[in-house]
Amino acid sequence: MAALKILVIPGSTRSGSRNVRLAAAAAYHFAQAGADVTRISLADFPLPIYDGDLQATSGVPKHAIDLKRMMGSHHGVLIVTPEYNGAIPPLLKNAIDWVSRVQDPNERRGQIFRTRPFAIAAASEGRLGGARALASLRLILSACQALVIPNQLALSFADQAYDDLDRLKQPGDIEALDALVRQLIDVSQRMT
Repeated sequence: MAALKILVIPGSTRSGSRNVRLAAAAAYHFAQAGADVTRISLADFPLPIYDGDLQATSGVPKHAIDLKRMMGSHHGVLIVTPEYNGAIPPLLKNAIDWVSRVQDPNERRGQIFRTRPFAIAAASEGRLGGARALASLRLILSACQALVIPNQLALSFADQAYDDLDRLKQPGDIEALDALVRQLIDVSQRMT
């Protein structure tokens, strides 16, 4: 059997983002667990702000279709989100909104969210580790009818969490990330 394919999507494109670093650490852990990992940047999928009128006149943008197909070529998806004012950033919300509008022939709109499991993680310099953004992201994905695995990672004090190779330093953080990785792999295998 071919290796399980996992897609890692950081919800930030900011230079030096602690969430991009967490996505890199997660990708490393997935690879160590034997998964075939792809880590992307939403900067490679630029999208206009979602607008129903724009969709009606111009259709779904090509980058939304490409992002949806990228998700569809993987067995599981990890989304790593920053926290902006207690919620996920507009960049990530907009990408989810557009992808949910892509409908290929012979499928229902938003089917991409119902056919593979999702995991969520966040990193923040604060002690809550982006927990409010995770609650927001879980709610949004659930509204898309996605299966979001129970394990999640809210990485607190992320400004001190990484070593020089962008790997986590604290044993508790490593253990929490490993639990998330194992659960996403297990659920992805059961759904294939």
